[in-house]
Amino acid sequence: MKQPESADTGEAADSEARTAILDGNEACADVAFRVNEICSIFPITPATPMAELADQWAGEGRTNIWGTVPDVVEMQSELGAAGTLHGGLQSGSLVTSFTSSQGLLLMIPNMFKVAGELLPCVIHVASRALSTNALTIFGDHQDVMAVRQTGFAMVASASVQEAHDFALITQAASLESKIPFLHFFDGFRTSHEMAKVALLEDRDLAAMLDDDLIFAHRVRGMNPDRPNMRGTVQNPDVFFQTREAANPYFARCPEIFQHTMDRFADLTGRRYRAYEYFGHPEAERILVIMGSGAQAARETAEFLAERGERVGVVQVRLYRPFDVPAFLAAFPPTTRAVAVLDRTKEPGATGEPLYLDVVAAFAEGWRGSDLPVIVGGRFGIGGKEFHPGMVRAIFEELARSDPKNHFTIGIVDDQCDTHLEYDEDFAVELDTVHAAIFYGLGADGTVGANKNTIKIIGDDPRFHVQAYFLYDSKKSGSQTVSHLRFGPEPIRSTYLVRSAQFIGCHVFGFLEKVDVLGRAREGATLLLNTAFGPDEVWDHLPRTVQQQLIEKRIALYVIDATKVAKDTGMRSHTNTILQTCYFAISGLMPREQAIAKIKHAIESTYRRKGREVVEKNFDAVDRTLANLHRVDLPTRVDEAAPAPEPQRVNLDKAPEFIRQVTARIIAGEGEALPTSALPVDGGFPSASARWEKRNVADAVPIWDSETCIQCGNCSFVCPHSCIRTRLFHESLLDSAPPEFQAMKIDAKGFPETRYTLQIYMEDCTGCGLCVDACPVRTKEKANVRAINMVDKDGQEIDNRRHLEFFETLPANDRSFVDFGTVRGVQFLEPTFEFPGACAGCGETPYLKLVSQLFGDRMMVANASGCSSVYGGSLPTTPWSVDTEGRGPAWATSLFEDNAEFGLGMRLSADRQMRLAHLLLRKLGVDLGEDLVDALISEPQRYESEIRRQRERVAALKAKLARMTAAGDDRARDAARLLSVADGLVRRSVWIIGGDGWAYDIGSSGVDHVLASGRDVNLLVLDNEVYANTGGQSSKATPLGAVAKFASAGKRSSKKDLALQAIAYGNVYVARVAMGANPQQTLTAFREAEAYPGTSLLIAYSHCIAHGISMEHGLEQQHLAVHSGYWPLIRYNPEVIGSGQNPFILDSARPSRTLSEFCENELRYRALRYTHPAEAERLLKEAQEQVTRHWALYERMAQ
Repeated sequence: MKQPESADTGEAADSEARTAILDGNEACADVAFRVNEICSIFPITPATPMAELADQWAGEGRTNIWGTVPDVVEMQSELGAAGTLHGGLQSGSLVTSFTSSQGLLLMIPNMFKVAGELLPCVIHVASRALSTNALTIFGDHQDVMAVRQTGFAMVASASVQEAHDFALITQAASLESKIPFLHFFDGFRTSHEMAKVALLEDRDLAAMLDDDLIFAHRVRGMNPDRPNMRGTVQNPDVFFQTREAANPYFARCPEIFQHTMDRFADLTGRRYRAYEYFGHPEAERILVIMGSGAQAARETAEFLAERGERVGVVQVRLYRPFDVPAFLAAFPPTTRAVAVLDRTKEPGATGEPLYLDVVAAFAEGWRGSDLPVIVGGRFGIGGKEFHPGMVRAIFEELARSDPKNHFTIGIVDDQCDTHLEYDEDFAVELDTVHAAIFYGLGADGTVGANKNTIKIIGDDPRFHVQAYFLYDSKKSGSQTVSHLRFGPEPIRSTYLVRSAQFIGCHVFGFLEKVDVLGRAREGATLLLNTAFGPDEVWDHLPRTVQQQLIEKRIALYVIDATKVAKDTGMRSHTNTILQTCYFAISGLMPREQAIAKIKHAIESTYRRKGREVVEKNFDAVDRTLANLHRVDLPTRVDEAAPAPEPQRVNLDKAPEFIRQVTARIIAGEGEALPTSALPVDGGFPSASARWEKRNVADAVPIWDSETCIQCGNCSFVCPHSCIRTRLFHESLLDSAPPEFQAMKIDAKGFPETRYTLQIYMEDCTGCGLCVDACPVRTKEKANVRAINMVDKDGQEIDNRRHLEFFETLPANDRSFVDFGTVRGVQFLEPTFEFPGACAGCGETPYLKLVSQLFGDRMMVANASGCSSVYGGSLPTTPWSVDTEGRGPAWATSLFEDNAEFGLGMRLSADRQMRLAHLLLRKLGVDLGEDLVDALISEPQRYESEIRRQRERVAALKAKLARMTAAGDDRARDAARLLSVADGLVRRSVWIIGGDGWAYDIGSSGVDHVLASGRDVNLLVLDNEVYANTGGQSSKATPLGAVAKFASAGKRSSKKDLALQAIAYGNVYVARVAMGANPQQTLTAFREAEAYPGTSLLIAYSHCIAHGISMEHGLEQQHLAVHSGYWPLIRYNPEVIGSGQNPFILDSARPSRTLSEFCENELRYRALRYTHPAEAERLLKEAQEQVTRHWALYERMAQ
């Protein structure tokens, strides 16, 4: 029997065990996959990687410990996954699932059933906040606390190693106790933290799982040879008793759980207890906590105890059933004061769950002379940082004679004064730990390279490692921050690096926006990616950076990694270049050894993308060191150096909320905002993205007025609304800045009207779709179009002057705009602007278009997914307002209920209009019958009609205001009518989401709304995967495509949602692809909105998940249509009455093969690399399906 190295727990790894660098998700899934027969899955952040790995391993033929490959089944929702799990368990199989947050809540009904029927299993949860006033994907315990009444045993892991170990321990304990277990660990903080893990071998798993218990589970399974009934309907005479009859099983569960941990310790040397004490042996002040925060609390308590403070920590692992005797036994008899920390909030309760359990436990079972003072507090909600300074503040509070109860830590609560003050600079990190921070740009590969770095260094037996990665919510131009630690001892610092020896800044512009050197310790090293060489970079550094470099004696290295990447064909991917620099500078291992390991990591990471990609990375590594330079620093700050410019716009023009709140979040000061500064109900103002000016593009488009034909194509396809046009009188040019471009309008009868096109450079992501869409080709200027990409350096100052003038020009009059042409639509101001979507996004142009056409009267129900993230994530949001202050009213509910949510909006709008009509008729004599009749009866299908209705409503509101002020008998009815008067303008309700929502989790709601006949417009942004959670397969994923959850190629066909909707006969249906036929897209959107019933628009949305070069997204849309894969159709029920065929096939017969379309996408090519014969078979089958599908559509169009 192997013994632990000390009385320490968990970290005492078996010296003979294999180790690997894993994150918490993989550490858990590695065990769960091997000890189950069925994995029932559905994607949800941050638990999705567990399911992805299970699918990948099954696709690779990896077996469980019984030599069979588990069945991995993707369901349409977590409700479906839980139902499948329940059915599999009832039939005697070993089944697991992985989930988080709202997904766990969808499982609740089945969890009650599984627990009530004593079916052993483990559901693994990366615990996460729930959607309340807002959605957040980050970790806390709100989700798991919402299921504590289901009857599942609940076990919390606090580290990556524990996530690995307890995946097995809970499985074994569940089989023996017959109680199902919920095994959870903190989302992101543990699920995505990378660490060195002592691996459990198959023999370890087999030794822990008793075959006889598995056989007993099989025997209990449903079997027509031994039939019985499960799930009967019971009456009051026996139901109560049957619920109580299971009590002995729950009573034995804690003992079984501890016995299982003891057996595990005998096997591996890693010893755990259900309630574990750390700290001073005679502690007086004790902190009770579970989850990853226990690691930071333990680290701090031991640091303070070594310095004589009588403090300690009790880590709770087994939360349900709560074992009172075992819990109290963990406390030293000297305990005088206890603080219980909950990572959740229960509004209106007398305390949070763990606190209430602890209070009850002490009241029932404490055997000491005096009952300790017990207080509760909340911490870490929504992923809020929890570090040693906070832990020490709680211990200090416990030392007071009257410690604050129901406190908060980590925020400033200036309303209820719940918060505790803490020392932000207090640190307990050891000098033996090497810490590094890397600032990167989303999609530049920084995070991927740092994951490889952790693995390379972790392979060295001398080092324990830890890595944690921060991402902001933008999908392009996002900042990523990698926190890496290496040291000779296990690392328990479950918080961000607070003092780093190495800083890597991979984007020079971050120096102006972020305090990059704020966490650099004295004598640290800064690696800077910049186009400025070693002799000129100092002159371009902000003064504050110069001062920090000098005061902290920081060594500065520079490299133009962007140039090296371009020279080696790597485009913007600088990751391996900067990774090579880190190893060369840090000296963590010999340079030649490091480069060899980097190349090995490149081979493993990029092999599936083809040999060419691997060789380009090798070339980049080989060229790196010749371009790396150390900078000799001056001894004084250059007073002429530039000052940081955190804001690039004049915030004096911004609304107060933007100045006081949004600007601080943008500047990275959101942590310091007090509770009083923030909205209480989740409502935030629209039109905030225009103030951010992220300035992320290296290359931007410029307009050439000499060759422009004013077609509007560039503006139409721009994913970020960065190209705007105005028509204005030529006299306004008198005040224009130098070189401001304008030209005569290409239309007769307007000799004094000028046309201009403005680029919003600081909002542009540099995707280049505008250039691809430009039809201009000139013989005089080779490769020059009317809009062209250029390097942005040197363009910004002129662009700001031009933009400032452009925005003084009057907005285009919508009454003179031709809504029916692409050329006309360019003159409509978008009320969806500057989203944080991926550069070249295929979804956002459709949202911009719908906002141009109908934004001033839109109500938007947005499903969770990409569109809700780039559409509603702080600090700024793209849904905007027009010059009159009108714009889309936007809201999101959940993922699964979006169609129903939008239907509720329609019902409310219709109800308010009916009420308004009733009151209009009641007050008709006073208001004027002509006005009343017009308000009620005049049509509102087209823009001109809507405009006239607005004028009538304005007149009505003026009359109502006077009547309300009169205070007579009519005043009450006038006030009621005034409250709903805006609803007399027809609301345009849009239900928006991706294919994961429409085809899968929300499909039943979509179907019900389609059948309702109500006047709503469903817009499905079909990128054919669950893009927001990382590219998992949906029912929209095409045959033969590789996606997560379909790692060996999808074997079933894409569902034809259009045909399903057409079958109702009264639904307007269109399938569109902007890049193939923009005019058909525009026509379909206008017809759908004008249709007085339900409409469904399915929009082809090219996506980075397809494995394409996003600058060629429009070309790929063109191929999708012209290969016959994506036929453009419209089905308009309104024409049936006139005897016309409602089905219109807008595409010509296929002129390209499906293989030409597939060839450009990695999602198809990847299968050729791994399973070439299968790839060929699936492609042939897919081509046959396209041919059959096309023939069907042609028959329908006849």
